[in-house]
Amino acid sequence: MTAYLWLALLSAGTIGLLWLMRLRGPLLTLAAAAVAFGCAGYALQGSPGLPEASRAAGERTPPISLTMARRMLMGQFDNADNWLTISEALASRGNSQDAANILRSAVREHPGDFKLWVGLGNALADHAHGLSPAARFAFGRAQQLAPGHPAPAFFLGLAAARSGNPEEAVALWQGILARAPANASWRPLVEDAVLAMAGVNPPR
Repeated sequence: MTAYLWLALLSAGTIGLLWLMRLRGPLLTLAAAAVAFGCAGYALQGSPGLPEASRAAGERTPPISLTMARRMLMGQFDNADNWLTISEALASRGNSQDAANILRSAVREHPGDFKLWVGLGNALADHAHGLSPAARFAFGRAQQLAPGHPAPAFFLGLAAARSGNPEEAVALWQGILARAPANASWRPLVEDAVLAMAGVNPPR
């Protein structure tokens, strides 16, 4: 029961933060609905009261959601995470246009936040079902704001793969790995992405 209480407090805190960020009118209503939907889905399916299952040492992470990949690479519990969580909740309901629109508002409010630009790129790619010019621009802006950070290149590669261009995806991910510290916590995520693409497009 404690887990549900924390979930309710987190939802209320997120909506309060959006109010402080001057989100008003229909956008605030839409955002609140997205938060409520996400919490309801988690409460019904996520079993928040159960302890987390332990993993065997060295066990590979299975295919994970876009949200989990984003948090592994860019963290969470910050201003960008609140916007991105709402956008992803809308996208999960099939509202890809609204998911992109809320992040357009976010980057207007915070144009220097590379995480929001990455999220906008993801949302635009999802709406277009591939790497559109607008999505590529958003990822490029994120790379300009955070040169050397793995997230813009990783998600640009993911969008490229969805567009039927696995070669670009693998090149981007191999570039990340070439620059990454050997002990980077997110390194297995990128390595698994490369292996997945090798399975889709095996060498001739």
